[in-house]
Amino acid sequence: MLEIFFDALIDSFKMIPWLLVIYIGIELIEYKLGNKIREKVQKSGSAGPLIGSIAGSVPQCGFSVVATALYTQRLATIGTLIAVYLSTSDEAIPIILSEPDKIGVILPLLLTKIIIALIAGYGIDFIFRKKNKKTLEHIHAFAEGEDDKHHNHTQVLNEEACCGHSTSSSASKFKFKELFLHPLIHTLKIFSFIFLATLLINLLVFWLGQDAFYGLFTGNIIFQPFLAAIVGLIPNCAASVFITELYLKGVITYGSVIAGLCASGGLGILVLLKEEKDKKAVFIILGLLFGVSVLAGLIIQYLVKI
Repeated sequence: MLEIFFDALIDSFKMIPWLLVIYIGIELIEYKLGNKIREKVQKSGSAGPLIGSIAGSVPQCGFSVVATALYTQRLATIGTLIAVYLSTSDEAIPIILSEPDKIGVILPLLLTKIIIALIAGYGIDFIFRKKNKKTLEHIHAFAEGEDDKHHNHTQVLNEEACCGHSTSSSASKFKFKELFLHPLIHTLKIFSFIFLATLLINLLVFWLGQDAFYGLFTGNIIFQPFLAAIVGLIPNCAASVFITELYLKGVITYGSVIAGLCASGGLGILVLLKEEKDKKAVFIILGLLFGVSVLAGLIIQYLVKI
């Protein structure tokens, strides 16, 4: 039993240097491009699903939080918000990058999620075109500097992502120590999630036996996208860590990891639950996110073998 613990600890510990370098790179991306990406989405209007799906796929901390804040202030359409959620991979990309032999899966994964986000985003905006009319008018007024002077949009800059990290670091003077401090904190946090996920998987293999453990999943392939999407809806980066680890270890299918990661809106979902006053809209968004994720996962599961 102790051997299982140390095997999981050593396997996870080996990823720390990779994760730290990757998160420092992400920090630089946020500093250089964070506000530019936010402003592009904020003023995108009807082109929101296109810009949101591409912006959401860029590995950065808390963009789903920013997109949610924009939506709650009616500076993004419902289709744009869902496109961002669907294309965001949360911690999946850094984790895959930390395992060099798995890097080949990144491009197919990103392209798949962007395509799903584009189709769903524009489809949902078409369905909700009447509801989006006021939002688009507000976005246009904001872009032209004609917005109501009583509207306060500073919340977009004040929302926090993981580890208390600002979602708009480039909006203020850059602090050199944040280039290392936040990536280090985030690396240790994700390391702990990876370790717990690896330990749990190893323990289940030990208790059930390898064939029986994998049989639990391969014998119920049709249910995998549903279960993965449910886990993905949990508003915590631990969800995407667990889903990604299951896929990298060959436990779940490509369709299932797509379903889980598409549903993984991370802390953006938590902000939506907290800030959106129209609670009916919240449940509609979560229902659409879950439904699209599961449907996409089921379709891909029977078309793609990766």
